[in-house]
Formats: sequence, C-alpha cells, structure tokens
Amino acid sequence: MENKFKTLLKSRKFWAAVIGLMVVFVGDRAGVDPARLLEAVVVVVGYILGTALEAVSARG
Repeated sequence: MENKFKTLLKSRKFWAAVIGLMVVFVGDRAGVDPARLLEAVVVVVGYILGTALEAVSARG
C-alpha cells in the first residue's frame, strides 16, 4: 500500500489535478471570472491528458 502512495505522490498527473482543484476553489472565492476559471481547468485537463498520452506512448 505504501508503494502505491509513494507512486501517487510522484505522479505529475496527480499534482496537476490537485493544483487544478486549488485554482477552482481559490479562484471562485477570490472573485475570478468563471470564464477564466474554465480556461484554467481546460489547460490543466490538457496537461493531464498530454502526460497520460506520453506515458502510454513511452510503454510502446
């Protein structure tokens, strides 16, 4: 179990998701325009998908 937890903490996708959630929660409370929050989420999701595709292509 500990090995999976360490792997999760090393994951770029995991940290991108955490940062994306923080942007949404903090941005909403800070009065950031919802359209700008949506743009930020799209960027984070694009990064996560790109990282996932990179990992898949590296496996061959």
